Amino acid sequence: MAAEQQKKYRIPASVTLAQGIMESGAGASKLAVESNNHFGIKCHNDWRGGRVYHDDDRRGECFRKYKRAEDSYEDHSRFLTERSHYSRLFKLNITDYKGWAKGLQQCGYATDRAYANKLIKIIEDYELYRPAPFKRAVYKGHGLIYIHALTDDSFERMAGDLDFNAKKLRKYNEVPEGFPLQKGDIVYLQKKKRKADKPHYNHAVQIGESMHGIAQKYGIQIKSLYKLNKKTPDYIPAEGDVLRLR
Repeated sequence: MAAEQQKKYRIPASVTLAQGIMESGAGASKLAVESNNHFGIKCHNDWRGGRVYHDDDRRGECFRKYKRAEDSYEDHSRFLTERSHYSRLFKLNITDYKGWAKGLQQCGYATDRAYANKLIKIIEDYELYRPAPFKRAVYKGHGLIYIHALTDDSFERMAGDLDFNAKKLRKYNEVPEGFPLQKGDIVYLQKKKRKADKPHYNHAVQIGESMHGIAQKYGIQIKSLYKLNKKTPDYIPAEGDVLRLR
């Protein structure tokens, strides 16, 4: 999960893992076991999800409650990326775990004055700084992260190789369960866009192309492609048709 968050949000997996270990007592804390909150994230004013109350800096403080541990990791990443006072951390090298640890403390993530040193010690004791062996080549195009399907591939196999969720992969790529993959097919690891990046304004349909294939080629959502061209879902593109992409 930490590796997935690193690819998606550029937060070092080593830092995420160390924070999770320290904040949750290696996953054994009451907050982690009963509420899937592995990072001790408090409710704050903008939280609309589940809540639990525990004594921390003060008695009966409100903490976020999640349905799954994965949701805790996702929320932790969004918590850091959506708050401007953490923005300077994302200018650091992805391997600079010491800079991240010290920066988190300086930005007020925790009140413990030894927070950064504790994070660094966990990372070095468990050698969390070692990169995980990637079984897939990961690419970036149209501002999106993606991989290519291999021979006899499946979304389940991809998910296993990348420590990802197969259902989420299918959702991002707008395909049903059991969808057949061909070698070389583009498979996105994040939600596609509503329109293509410049300078891709139009696409001239080639023989055999489908709306799904065109949407995958440019990293845009199928429903957006239909909407941009004022087409209904039963429309089948014909060779020579010119489709708007933005």
